Amino acid sequence: MPMSETEFRPLVVAFCCNWCSYAGADLAGTNRLNYPAEVKIVRVPCSCRVNPMFVLRAFQRGADGVILCGCHPGDCHYTSGNYFTRRRMTLLFSMLDFLGIEKERTRVEWVSAAEGAKFAATMNDFVQTVAALGKNRRLEDLRCRKE
Repeated sequence: MPMSETEFRPLVVAFCCNWCSYAGADLAGTNRLNYPAEVKIVRVPCSCRVNPMFVLRAFQRGADGVILCGCHPGDCHYTSGNYFTRRRMTLLFSMLDFLGIEKERTRVEWVSAAEGAKFAATMNDFVQTVAALGKNRRLEDLRCRKE
């Protein structure tokens, strides 16, 4: 079903760990699995390297949703990085709730390198969820808007 010119297409920023989630995205592409082109992947060495300010900055720069993908707990290339991620993102989510950002606009998912189908399904589901919420205007910086 083709999208019309006026239909809202959310911009989603996906922070993906190099060792698992980014490889899962690569596998999804290799297997020709579809997920929306509006998902912009940012490759990071480990999910624990994602500073909460990166998420806030993504929202400020116009992202409608932010997803953080990392290795499954216990399978982190850096031993315990995803445990730090889980704690840090729990605190960030409570702060976003305080700021009035819907909790559905952010998500943390564990996707391994062998789970290309899960990566594509997760991105499709997340984009649908964010599209249902509409445009994010809560932290939008008007100076970043392109017109």
